[in-house]
Amino acid sequence: MVVRRPPGRRAQILAVAADRFHRSGYHQVSMTEVAAGVGITAPALYRHFRGKPELLDRAVRLGLDALADGLRAARTADDLGAALAAVAVGHRPLGILVQRDARLLPPARRAALRRELRADVALMTAVLSAERPELPQPDAEMLCWSALSACAGLSYQSVAPQPRRAEAVLRELVAAVLAARPGGAATGPAPVPAPPEPRPQARREELLAAAVRLFHQRGFDNVSTDQLGAAVGIAGPSVYRHFDSKAQLLAASLVRSRERLWHEVDGAIAAATGPEAALAAGLGAYVGFALGHGDYLGAMLSETERLAPPDRRVAVDFRRDFLRTWVALLRQVRPGYDAVEARIRVHALFALVNDGVRNRPHSARPDLGDCLLRLGRAVLGLS
Repeated sequence: MVVRRPPGRRAQILAVAADRFHRSGYHQVSMTEVAAGVGITAPALYRHFRGKPELLDRAVRLGLDALADGLRAARTADDLGAALAAVAVGHRPLGILVQRDARLLPPARRAALRRELRADVALMTAVLSAERPELPQPDAEMLCWSALSACAGLSYQSVAPQPRRAEAVLRELVAAVLAARPGGAATGPAPVPAPPEPRPQARREELLAAAVRLFHQRGFDNVSTDQLGAAVGIAGPSVYRHFDSKAQLLAASLVRSRERLWHEVDGAIAAATGPEAALAAGLGAYVGFALGHGDYLGAMLSETERLAPPDRRVAVDFRRDFLRTWVALLRQVRPGYDAVEARIRVHALFALVNDGVRNRPHSARPDLGDCLLRLGRAVLGLS
């Protein structure tokens, strides 16, 4: 007797895998869990895919293929917005899979992924440059990267908004980004350097700073205690004089990251008079924090799912409270926005800024702070 596999089984597996990776993080998901989500056994799953790295790779590639198809058909900036919005909604996990989990792929696949993304941006830049020939090439490329990042922000929403509504908002904010002028003075306060790190216990503070940087750059599982110790000039085992485990060091470093982010951004908002001034001050503070502490933001985004459940709940609660503050403030300034639109725009802002400080060569621009302020106002609908 021949047992026939249901049509589209590989696509079904990839959809389940992408959803599980998106919600729980790559390291928290097993092949057995993916198989159960599809309704097959783990051995049957291995007949389709050799392991989790291939599952992640194929899930990312599926979304990027859809993006490339849409961009190749684009002839105008409006077409670009439609393509980006359709992929952001139809492949909602893609943003997180690319920004958080793809760095865990083998080096060759990471390099291939970067090439594919650069090719996508090249397609976008060609269309935008045809419509806006006055734009220098670096500016056109930065606008395209920023539009891509802003749409990826939808991936970070815990609940998917209604698809047509989400696409409409995303198309509008992409149009605003692609119409912006990235250089020059921006409306609102310029980013200010963060205050010096308090150092009551020098070695412990050095370890926290090194942990944030290394966990962000390499991932929690790819950083050893020997590497952590070497980063601050001590032997690996000496790390345990300050922290009981690498997991405790991760938790403490993310607590420190959240404390600094809240202190600097909420402090700027609270010191302003009136909603518009508060939103401008918050935007300036967030951009300033990102410029000075990109590793802090990166580690919070990429490593929260590696925390123990109690610590993870605290981190998720902080993320929700931080978002709620921004959504409420934006709706005061733009009362025409409902909660759905405000959330989409705030997530787009965070993704655009977080990517902007890490996306070379544009992150090396001397006017990066002004660029991010201007683009941040565009996605919030303030310019």
